[in-house]
Amino acid sequence: MEAWVADEDFGVYGCVGAAAPVEELLERLCSVDAECRIEAAREIRWLTKTSSKNRRQLAGAVGQLVSMLQSESQEGAQAAILALLNLAVKDERNKVKIVQAGALYSLCDFMKSSDSNLQEYATTSLLTLSASSLNKTTICAAGAIPLLIMVLTDGTPQAKVDAAAALFNLSTVKENLNSILSSHPIPAIISLLKTIKKSSKTAEKCCALLEFLLSFDEFSTAAALTSVEGGVLTVVEVLEEGSVVSKEHAVGTLLTMCKSDRKRYREVILNEGVIPGLLELTVQGTPTAQAKARELLQLLRESPYPRRELQADTLDNIVYNIVSRIDGDDKMGVTMAKKMLAEMVQVSMEQSLRHLQQRAFVYTPADLPLGSCNSQVSLK
Repeated sequence: MEAWVADEDFGVYGCVGAAAPVEELLERLCSVDAECRIEAAREIRWLTKTSSKNRRQLAGAVGQLVSMLQSESQEGAQAAILALLNLAVKDERNKVKIVQAGALYSLCDFMKSSDSNLQEYATTSLLTLSASSLNKTTICAAGAIPLLIMVLTDGTPQAKVDAAAALFNLSTVKENLNSILSSHPIPAIISLLKTIKKSSKTAEKCCALLEFLLSFDEFSTAAALTSVEGGVLTVVEVLEEGSVVSKEHAVGTLLTMCKSDRKRYREVILNEGVIPGLLELTVQGTPTAQAKARELLQLLRESPYPRRELQADTLDNIVYNIVSRIDGDDKMGVTMAKKMLAEMVQVSMEQSLRHLQQRAFVYTPADLPLGSCNSQVSLK
C-alpha cells in the first residue's frame, strides 16, 4: 500500500512542458542559495505528482533531496520530504534509492517532531517506502517501528491511519513481527479500530495485523488483546460490520485466540455476543471465513470443563448439526440448513436486543436509595 500527499496548486510553474529542463532543476537543487533549493524541490514535487515519466527522469535528485532533509530549515526539509514522497509513489526503484541514500534516519527524527504536519508527512513517506519488499527489513532496523506505534497512539487522525498501514506493510515480513509486538501495539490498534468504520481499508489492515501477531505469538498477543478494555468486543464488531476481508481476519483472530487457550478465552469471546456474527459468517462469508467460523463455533460449543452430555435439542447441538449439514453433499439439505441458520441469526439478534433493553430498565429512580438520584448506576 502506498499513499499520496495532496499538492497545493503551484500555478507559477505553468504546464509541465514549460518547466525547467532536468539538468537545470538539478543544478538549482545544488545552489548555495537556500531559497533556490527550496523552489527547485517544490517544482520537482509538482512535476512528479502524477507523471511516472518525470519520476524516472528526476531520480537523480534523490541524493540532494535527502541531503536537504538533513541540513535545511524546516521549510526546506518540508519541501524536500514532499518531493521525495512524490518521487517514490508507484516507483519501486526510487523507493529503494531513497532508502539507500539514508533518508530513513531523518524521517524517523521528523516523526518525533512537535510539528504535526512534518510528523504526518514523515509517516506518509514511511508508508510509501514500506510498500517495497526490499525496504521492509531496513525500515525496521532503522528503529521506525516504535515511532510508528507512537504516532498510532498520539498522532493526527491521518497520521494514525498511515502509521497503521505502514505497520501492516512491515508485518508481512516475519522477522519484523517481534519488533512490532515488543513495542506493545495492541492498545493503539484497538483504539484506532474503535474510531473508524469497520468496513474501511484501515480496519482491514488493523485486523490483518492482529491476526499476524497472534499467529506469531498467540499467547502474548491474546493476553494483550484481552487486557485492553473492549478489545475483544471491537474485534467482534468488525466480524459483524466489517468488509469481507475484515471479517475474515476478525474471525481468524478470534479463532487463533481461542485455540491458544480455550479454557481462558472461550467465555471471554462468548460474553461479547459473537454467536450471531459467526452464524451469519458460516452462510455469507468467504470459503476461508466460513471454515474458520465453523471451527470457532465448534470450540465455543464444546466446554473445556467436565459436564453432563447435552440433550439432542439444545441450541449448540442444533447449531453444530446445521453447520455440519452445510458441509455435506446434499444440495437440498445444504439449502435448508443455510435457511435455518439465517433464521437463527435473526432470532438470536432479536433476543440479544431484547436482553439489552431489559437490562437498560432493570433500575428505575424508585429503586435507588434516597440521595442517589444523580448517581450513575453500573448495570451488570
